[in-house]
Amino acid sequence: MDEFKHETGPRVRINQVGYLPDGPKRATLVTDADEPVAWELVDAGGGVAASGTSEPRGFDESAGLDVHTIDFGDVPIRGTGFRLAADGEESYPFDIDPALYDQLRMDSLGMYYTQRSGIEIESIEIGGEFEKEEYARPAGHVSEFGGDDVNQGDFGVPCLPNEGVTDHRGNPQLGGFEHYGPDGWDCPDGYTLDAAGGWYDADDHGKYVVNSGISIYQLLSAYERSLRAGVVNGVNDAALGDATLLIPERGNGIPDILDEAGWNLDWMLAMQVADGTAMRIAGETFDAGGLVHHKLHDVAWTGLDTLPHEDPMPRYVHRPSTAATLNLAAAAAQGARLFGRFDPGYADELLAAARRAWEAAKEHPDIYAPNTNDLDPNPGGGPYDDTEVDDEFYWAAAQLYLTTGEDEFRDAVLSSPYHVGGERADIWRATGFDWCFTAAAGRLDLATVPNDLPGRADVIDSVIDGADRYLATQAGQPFGHPYDPGDYDWGSSHQVINNAVVIATAYDLTGERAYRDGALEAIDYVLGRNAINNSYVTGYGTHCSQHMHSRWYASADRLPPFPPGTLAGGPNSRLQDLVARANLEGCAPQACYIDHADSSSTNGIAINWNAALVWYASWVTYRARWGRRS
Repeated sequence: MDEFKHETGPRVRINQVGYLPDGPKRATLVTDADEPVAWELVDAGGGVAASGTSEPRGFDESAGLDVHTIDFGDVPIRGTGFRLAADGEESYPFDIDPALYDQLRMDSLGMYYTQRSGIEIESIEIGGEFEKEEYARPAGHVSEFGGDDVNQGDFGVPCLPNEGVTDHRGNPQLGGFEHYGPDGWDCPDGYTLDAAGGWYDADDHGKYVVNSGISIYQLLSAYERSLRAGVVNGVNDAALGDATLLIPERGNGIPDILDEAGWNLDWMLAMQVADGTAMRIAGETFDAGGLVHHKLHDVAWTGLDTLPHEDPMPRYVHRPSTAATLNLAAAAAQGARLFGRFDPGYADELLAAARRAWEAAKEHPDIYAPNTNDLDPNPGGGPYDDTEVDDEFYWAAAQLYLTTGEDEFRDAVLSSPYHVGGERADIWRATGFDWCFTAAAGRLDLATVPNDLPGRADVIDSVIDGADRYLATQAGQPFGHPYDPGDYDWGSSHQVINNAVVIATAYDLTGERAYRDGALEAIDYVLGRNAINNSYVTGYGTHCSQHMHSRWYASADRLPPFPPGTLAGGPNSRLQDLVARANLEGCAPQACYIDHADSSSTNGIAINWNAALVWYASWVTYRARWGRRS
């Protein structure tokens, strides 16, 4: 095999989409020059719009490169087709425009319709024109369990049998005893679940409650912050309202972002165990009502080039977990307060489910999801293992309190070790928040959603302190991103964005320009200002990720490309797949990425990663138009 080398393009690294006219404008020049280097901002006609000199930054360990920073933020200009020239190189072209991210907000949200399970994906007619035609496909996983047909599930889905199972070719696969132990889990005889719908989680055909929860949170939070933005009939109705997305529900009087979230909330509700259901878990038999199954997926991995309706594998639900139960409690409680003005009956259903989940989690606080990937060489789905759920208790309590104002949930928030003043109150990790660390989801909403929590001023201060920490990290990064964990983690691109979310929230709380500028600059890295000169968002930038890991996008000539606005996972120092290990050994953290369909650990997609992009794109679009507060 020939030695792999990144196609890094010009040594002048910029945000390949562009910059806001009144926002920060910085670039990174790869050079070993010891002294400042002259630069020129060249317009589309070849004229020099501005000039200056770079700032040497030395060797950047995360990139493995010697670099300079170029700052052209004071240039009062807007337009298209600019290039930045320095040290004998010219950057990729970029724009300077206040409407820069308007389409990204819609595209990042539009990804979810094409991830839907249990519904035919159809082209959407707008003004006589049909959109999304290339993504049309039959409904996936809509038949009854069993038989020889493809497209099995997700009606009448049984629990994973303890004694083991066989896949569609008769090959033996591990069962519940191997996954959960001989006393780990027994379902009642004949127990099945109707759990069609929801979103396919990532690049496979599995559906997972814990990753659904954080994804729902960020979509709902994007909408909820627009309600606080102070623009009547502005952001909410024009940008995140009804008939703004290419989905079947457009025009039904409900904001499309809520319709999309509701599609997956319905699936999460279906994963909740009915009251009176006796299950044996960890050697004890009890009424498991209110608990939530952790996941539903194939018995073994399917290959690439497999559309959802072509999936031949039998599918099973897995054991309930405390983490999944608290994810439903949090997501459903948040949904209840936002759906209330549009569908009160649905809001009541969500809140009732959230309360049931909360009570079940309190009763059974230590039902943990194991790492099934370590136990099973062909598990058919991701483990989403989690043995620390106090953060989920904090998040769920926060959402229930914000929705109900009730003392029980207030007290649970105040007594949590993750709350301000608690023994684990320092929640601002270098790798940000995500599905397995959700305390920030509670803290951010307690700071921003109006409430009467005692000591709320301290909560707000803690978010600002977290933003200050990320700003300090950003100041030390020549590529301008608030991320420096040493080795880069799985899904690092969304971790960069979630750290920017904290900074952006601090701007919402304070109006201080430093937070606005820090949050705006953070996206530069994701959109191309990085060691390998690659935008990690499909369709955005001259050189963007296009060959991500997926069963049903772009893994064969017959399959459609990834929808624009889909976020790739990004560099992952652990090199956890064969392609990454074969091509990236010894990589600097920022360079531990390959745009290859078989690199699941660096080039996957996921609903939670795009949810971070949705929140950010909504925030940045609003701030570009209406948000100059200082």
